[in-house]
Amino acid sequence: MKSVLLVGGSGFLGLHLVEKFYNLSPRPDIHVFDVRQIPDTLSKSFTFDPNTIKVHIGDLKSTEDVANALRTSQADVVVHSASPMHGCSQEIYEKVNVEGTKNLLAVSKSMHVKAFVYTSSAGVIFNGQDIHNADESWPIPEVPMDGYNETKATAESMVLKANSPKDGFYTIALRPAGIFGPGDRQLVPGLRNVAKMGQSKFQIGDNNNLFDWTYVGNVADAHVLAAEKLLDATSCPRVAAETFFITNDSPAYFWALARTVWRADGHVDKYNIVLSRPLAIFVGHLSEFFSKITGKEPGLTPFRVKIVCAYRYHNISKAKKLLGYKPNVDIEEGIAKTLAWMDETA
Repeated sequence: MKSVLLVGGSGFLGLHLVEKFYNLSPRPDIHVFDVRQIPDTLSKSFTFDPNTIKVHIGDLKSTEDVANALRTSQADVVVHSASPMHGCSQEIYEKVNVEGTKNLLAVSKSMHVKAFVYTSSAGVIFNGQDIHNADESWPIPEVPMDGYNETKATAESMVLKANSPKDGFYTIALRPAGIFGPGDRQLVPGLRNVAKMGQSKFQIGDNNNLFDWTYVGNVADAHVLAAEKLLDATSCPRVAAETFFITNDSPAYFWALARTVWRADGHVDKYNIVLSRPLAIFVGHLSEFFSKITGKEPGLTPFRVKIVCAYRYHNISKAKKLLGYKPNVDIEEGIAKTLAWMDETA
């Protein structure tokens, strides 16, 4: 691996990808393509020297911008982790996840990139149903759960179809589940806010559903392994044009992560108020109805209830066997690292 272009490299997962590729030996040239610079101030979670990272600011849908970044970087590996967060509009998802990925694939192939690693999502197989120990043979549902996972699934399909041995262009898609860690602006910070507002005693569902959470550093490790396998003549035929679930391989009851975070902050509720799934969905519909009247964001929605109450855990045997993947950071250590980062950057 001579040079890697990390698309979305200034984001949450992206910075951890920079860290992992930076610590490879020998170290490849590392380039980032994003709509923003790498933050001026980095936390202690990162050891890389930002002055050694070349950042290319551009639009993923612009052929010229992408071509300039690839021409400058001379990248033989592209890792595409750029994506809008949950809660954006369908239009934004289509522009970035579908149109942007289509453009990136076309330009990468034309400029003789060898390996293309795409960050998909475990959510591409989820539409509200329970998922028990799902492997990669599970189908993508005809009716998607939301715009995010719908467009992720579309992009994943494009990535796999773009694999072309005759052109020396090899692709792979990783499906991480429930990512958290330093740099996370949604999951763990949101849980802390729940406790601050005195709402941690409320529980939606019976908490019997197992759920996969995945430490971001482990997800980044999987991307490095995927790139290395695609570049290796022996392993490439077994992993190219394939999908892989990536998790911490330790599914837990959904509310366990939240309570671990709250316990680490010294917050333990003496009792819980349980809101059943049917009642929570009803309240969610009411919340959505009143939000349309008031113009305020609904606190609870049927969509969120379904996510909280569903079984969602996956089988990562394929990633272990073919990528050599293993989660190096367990959940409790990952939470500790995340809380330390939050305290450092508060």
